[in-house]
Amino acid sequence: MQRLIGLVILLASLALGWFWMGYQTFLETPLHVPAQGLVLQVDKGTNLRQLAHRLTQQGVLQNGDMLYWHARWYDQARRIRAGEFLVPPGTTPAGLLDILIAGKTIAYRLTLVEGWNFRQVLQAVRNDPVLEHTLDTMEPKAVMARLGFPGIDPEGRFFPDTYVFPRGTTDVGFLQRAYHRMQRKLTQAWADRAPDVAVKTPYEALILASIVEKETGVPEGRAQIAGVFSRRLKRGMKLQTDPTVIYGMGDRYQGNIRRSDLREDTRYNTYVHTGLPPTPICMPGREAIDAALHPAPGKALYFVANGGGRHVFSDTLEQHNAAVRKYQLKR
Repeated sequence: MQRLIGLVILLASLALGWFWMGYQTFLETPLHVPAQGLVLQVDKGTNLRQLAHRLTQQGVLQNGDMLYWHARWYDQARRIRAGEFLVPPGTTPAGLLDILIAGKTIAYRLTLVEGWNFRQVLQAVRNDPVLEHTLDTMEPKAVMARLGFPGIDPEGRFFPDTYVFPRGTTDVGFLQRAYHRMQRKLTQAWADRAPDVAVKTPYEALILASIVEKETGVPEGRAQIAGVFSRRLKRGMKLQTDPTVIYGMGDRYQGNIRRSDLREDTRYNTYVHTGLPPTPICMPGREAIDAALHPAPGKALYFVANGGGRHVFSDTLEQHNAAVRKYQLKR
């Protein structure tokens, strides 16, 4: 009888040892994933047992039950997160659990470019292959209402930047994020504004910044241009800036501005109307906003592009006309 008991204990020990070795081998053996890695989608509501079964069927995992019970033993089964994950080559079953629990999903990027108008923003969002689209047929007013900002003009309201997001992000969520970022940036910049700025509200600062954004892409020229516009606003002079005329023309603009366009009475024609246009004309970046709220000091009231991406500034109309003849009319 004692020999039989000893034999049973021996066989049980051997079986336990065999199982333990297999268990350790399983945990340390890399999964079968492609050389470029495996994109693993875990939908909301999927539990680990279901996921492990799916991966076993796909040949990625050797033993789904073993992974499941391992996770149960270490209280990990209920800690996995939903999302889209990249499983790199060499990942072990234990490493897979670490990825799923950490919840570090695949990051996608979409850039909103400084100087874009809202139509271009919507087009970029609608063309993005990862975002979930719910706004495709909506007009701008309806889009703003859907975002939770009814009655607010969308132009210039979204901060230009590169946004990182996981799959499953909606176009609504993406745009709300860009909107709130612009609100924060503008609020911070307004609180730090120069004491004698010409604009009276943060929204006026946004409008002026949008004009500065469209007038130049040269960093050192933004504050000088903002200075010219600020002095004109304080003196009650017309801004006379072409980008506002172009914006008012809409789709009619084909690359050239005629004299008749400068005389056309649109809401955005700053050759006709004194002061700022009613809304921004594009999305200004951080530098343009800072320039609008920290304009460079000086006496210049005019500027003209010199053909090299920069501008020539003049204090008087006579000097400005000479610069126009030199840099514009000859070309």
